[in-house]
Amino acid sequence: MQMHASERTIYLSNILREDALERWISQFQQPIRIEKIAVQTANQRVLAQPVFSKRSVPHYHAAAMDGICVRAEDTFGADENCPKLLKQKEQFEYIDTGQKVPDHFDSVIMIEYVHIYDDQTLEIRTPATPWQHIRPIGEDFQQGDLLFPQYHQLRPADLGMLLAGGILEVEVIARPFVTIIPTGNEIVSPAEEVEQGEIVEFNGTVFSAFIDEWGGQSDLSPIVKDDKNLLRAALLSAVEKSDLVIINAGSSAGSRDYTVHILKEIGEVFVHGIATRPGKPVILAKVNETLVVGLPGYPVSAYLGLEWFVKPFIEMYLQTRPKQKEKIVAKLGRRIVSDMGSEDFIRMNIGYINGEFIANPRSRFAGVIRSVTHSDGLLIVPVSCMGYEQGEKVEILLERTRKEIEEAYIVTGSHDICIDLLEVELNKQKKARHLISSHVGSMAGVMAIQKGEAHIAGIHLLDPVTGIYNDTYIKQFLSHMDIVRIPFLKRMQGWFLPKNADFHIETVQDIVKSARPFVNRQKGAGTRILFDLLLKENGILPSQIKGYNREMYTHIGVAVEVNATNGIGLGIKPAAYEMGCQFVPICEESYDWIMTQEFFESEKGQAWYELIQSDSVIQEIEKIPGYRIPRDLQVIHYPANTSVK
Repeated sequence: MQMHASERTIYLSNILREDALERWISQFQQPIRIEKIAVQTANQRVLAQPVFSKRSVPHYHAAAMDGICVRAEDTFGADENCPKLLKQKEQFEYIDTGQKVPDHFDSVIMIEYVHIYDDQTLEIRTPATPWQHIRPIGEDFQQGDLLFPQYHQLRPADLGMLLAGGILEVEVIARPFVTIIPTGNEIVSPAEEVEQGEIVEFNGTVFSAFIDEWGGQSDLSPIVKDDKNLLRAALLSAVEKSDLVIINAGSSAGSRDYTVHILKEIGEVFVHGIATRPGKPVILAKVNETLVVGLPGYPVSAYLGLEWFVKPFIEMYLQTRPKQKEKIVAKLGRRIVSDMGSEDFIRMNIGYINGEFIANPRSRFAGVIRSVTHSDGLLIVPVSCMGYEQGEKVEILLERTRKEIEEAYIVTGSHDICIDLLEVELNKQKKARHLISSHVGSMAGVMAIQKGEAHIAGIHLLDPVTGIYNDTYIKQFLSHMDIVRIPFLKRMQGWFLPKNADFHIETVQDIVKSARPFVNRQKGAGTRILFDLLLKENGILPSQIKGYNREMYTHIGVAVEVNATNGIGLGIKPAAYEMGCQFVPICEESYDWIMTQEFFESEKGQAWYELIQSDSVIQEIEKIPGYRIPRDLQVIHYPANTSVK
């Protein structure tokens, strides 16, 4: 169905997120449903009524220790010089922890303090006091005591307390029922084969997991295509059975974004568009008495909207307290620019280097789900702020624990697939540390070490004058620091050609002659430096290379684009093999690790050195096509302002 121009979506509002949330909360009028469930199934459920104990715990006088139970008066006067003898049954009985103390005894002596005299007689050398080592009736709690108030969220230990108090069933607030409706002509089920132009529907599964984690009950509906009648029918059906309905995608201003129009027809829209980036195209509405939220299709925007509005809805419904994320103050490793008028939400990677937290932004594109799954925290830039300068201190909401961040390795520089292998090996060894990597190119890796923004950098920088890798750049840019270089591996660089290429490339002259698009690496990348050297040696200007300015940040990215554009690239052999590209070798290069001497000598640095030398790591890397690890290379030290040792 084609939408008329008059039906095109316009944003009804551009209000602050806090104001939108206030409107959202004010519309919450659903009656709370209550259900009775067995205590054994009540973990994390919220009590609808206060719970009072039906019995005392303990409900009898119980022994608190293994030993003997006695009458305290029978033990008076016992000491080392004048021990007392006690007869079994008449003056004592053996008892274990938790057993009922017979009514005619009033004290328990620990078994460690009695001495066997004969089969029926024990000797004691210390007197007992009345009621020692005896748990009185109701020591824990008494019959009629309040165990938990209304709206208490039950924890595992709470279930034990309820059962001990004679409670077998509890009344809890029924979990709010949330229906999720994924929409769009381009989205398909994860189980289907994905054709070009189609997108796997995964937002719904993520929504369901969050909703269940927060205490709701999710229902993921089948995909609804971009058809007004189908969407209207799905919405009307969902609101009849749900406490909340989520419509995913179709909330923006596209020609097939019907959601807001349908909601206006069958209900009331009170927010469409909030002053945030990403996440602006959020719809808050009501149909009959059921609240409806429309979330954008881009994952980052959608997950933020879910946390802003769906989580508070569930917390209101269950009467639970909002869970606050831990915050830290970190120094920015890069400048961050923001637009005034919109609250900016930026996913960050955080490292703990030289005693302080250093934070750098991940991709800010709303469709990059990896920026969510691999981020350490969230920086919120206020509406009135235009951003922050490099080196400024900012407050960040943590997605990981502080300890995880403090223990992590911050690895930057050139992209290499061995970095992923090292992270896998860390996990296999069950180390407390994990690895945070950013693929910014070799030269940027050198500068990160210089500025104290990384623990380790991977570099492969060729000096065009000497033909030696890495040495010159360390001396030039890090001469004021004590640096360590660890030669790590040799890897084959070469031309990438499409998997079904009907042409061949041997030299850069062949690239010019072919007139095919070239997929380059970013400035500062070792591969870019190699390519520029090849151009210079052959007297070719960058302007003669079609697509010279088309930059990718990883070798895999180059391979993907070569296949997609039927073009040519330069990169490492395993990336070509991974993506099915044809590979024409050019040269072998040195990929090394650099770090400060201080870090290398630290416990963390030595653990890294042991990791990269481990047999398991070397064996895995040597399985990779085009890689080899020389066994005779030594660690190279660069003292500040001196030549190489």
